[in-house]
Amino acid sequence: MPVTDPEFHFRIHATSGRARTGTLTLPHGSVETPVFMPVGTQGTVRALSPADLKSAGASIVLANTYHLHVRPGEDVVAQLGGLHRFMAWDRPLLTDSGGFQVFSLAGFRRVDDDGVEFQSHVDGGRRTLTPERATEIQWTLGADIAMAFDHVAPGQADQATSRDALERTLRWLERCARRHEELSRLGGLSVSTNRQTLWPILQGGTHESLRTEALARVLEMGSWTGLAIGGLSVGEPKPKMYEVLEALAPRLPPQIPRYLMGVGFPEDLVAAVERGVDLFDCVAPTRNGRNGTAFTPEGTLNIRNAAFRTDATPLDPTCDCEACTTYTRGYLRHLFVAEELLGLRLLSLHNVRYLIRLAEAMRAAIRKGDGALAAWADDWRRRYTQPGIA
Repeated sequence: MPVTDPEFHFRIHATSGRARTGTLTLPHGSVETPVFMPVGTQGTVRALSPADLKSAGASIVLANTYHLHVRPGEDVVAQLGGLHRFMAWDRPLLTDSGGFQVFSLAGFRRVDDDGVEFQSHVDGGRRTLTPERATEIQWTLGADIAMAFDHVAPGQADQATSRDALERTLRWLERCARRHEELSRLGGLSVSTNRQTLWPILQGGTHESLRTEALARVLEMGSWTGLAIGGLSVGEPKPKMYEVLEALAPRLPPQIPRYLMGVGFPEDLVAAVERGVDLFDCVAPTRNGRNGTAFTPEGTLNIRNAAFRTDATPLDPTCDCEACTTYTRGYLRHLFVAEELLGLRLLSLHNVRYLIRLAEAMRAAIRKGDGALAAWADDWRRRYTQPGIA
């Protein structure tokens, strides 16, 4: 079972309803929660440098096991000093297991109890990921947090399909934990002298009974330094996601952080924090930014809109990012119309900063005590959903 380590601990500072704010301590630094993690799929957050991420206030970044395994390969990363040195990021890193990426390949994969055989999107070659290999790859990469290999079911999966994914995920978790303990004890494969912790992933689709069963069985397996909720935001209606979080909230152990995987739209972060979630990741801020969509306090804004052609105001007057303190909406629109790469970077940077500021605001509200976050969230929703944002 997982090895406990004094380098990995979580301290809660304040609560408001089910929401919490705390500090997650990891080998490469401390993370204040609730927190949004920008996604560095291939060892980079697209269009943003590590300096950009630090200027936006990012304290932890996610990298993708599947993509780094396929290209350039974990051995190449190890030869170049491990993932932190490879991507020039000296703060905490989390690597996902690759389970979601394999799930998204759909017709290019075959799943059985041993693992997953899939076709590489890079060279078309057939590859196999097992729980042991996914664990070894993440150990070699050397992130602070590694995720257990899981089987993701589609968002609208029926109970039988969700049960199958749940059972396989639990069997795979035992194998991941066993291999991770071996690597932790032997120190093999990793180029880093730092330790790594393994977090399990809860599956069960939108079926509350399966989710609560999965949680109970995961907790019976041992002591964990964190816990992830996977298989949400994969096609199910948002109210169903919130219902699952509602069902899990009173049952989740309070002493460890909760990570909701793949969720990063502002309204979902607020709703999930209210239900006790601590960590989030998503490509939404950078993907939307590259497409010209910005998050603002009043809702989303499409900077390509002709109404902004001569707009001399900042993108978001409340924001302190480079895009908002330096440039006008008219100039940002020009960059997108002219297909200049600077526009992609600036809106991506703004959106990441927006979500990090959103998490900061929620932490501040939680620290005020019971009822404060709910009042803050009601006010935020009134402003964020105002009509008329182009």
